[in-house]
Amino acid sequence: MIKGLHHNAYRCRDSEETRRFYEEFLGLPLSGTLWIKQTKTGRGTDTLHTFYALDDGSYLAFFEAPDMPFEFRPQHDFDLHIALEVEPSVLEPMLAKGRAAGVESRGVVDHGFIHSIYFRDPNGYVIELAARTPAHEREMDPKTNDARAILDEWSARRRAAA
Repeated sequence: MIKGLHHNAYRCRDSEETRRFYEEFLGLPLSGTLWIKQTKTGRGTDTLHTFYALDDGSYLAFFEAPDMPFEFRPQHDFDLHIALEVEPSVLEPMLAKGRAAGVESRGVVDHGFIHSIYFRDPNGYVIELAARTPAHEREMDPKTNDARAILDEWSARRRAAA
């Protein structure tokens, strides 16, 4: 059935500005581009779709579509963020790199099962670099973490409050 994630796609303001952040700053190679001049429904467009490779074979992708209005705004972490997994040794150097480059940067945050740092990309998206801790497997195992019970309790509380 579902084998894994191929790509997530987001809008971007400027493909070159986005490339500089994802390829030069984060180190994700530009791996593919599609220049879309006509949609599958026959509508003319002038859109560029770019793909940046992650080590697991998946991609982050972006659409620059100047002919389609889109409200770019700084996203709140709870609304949208892109979390990318790294080794723990990457966090401190990348945080320093972000600060030195003038990229909005924060962290290191201890979430128990991961440690994270955060950047804001040129499009307003929050990019999280997350490193697993020794507690990760236990905390993310539904046999031991009570994920379903916690969700059921949350849902019951929400229904009762409605």
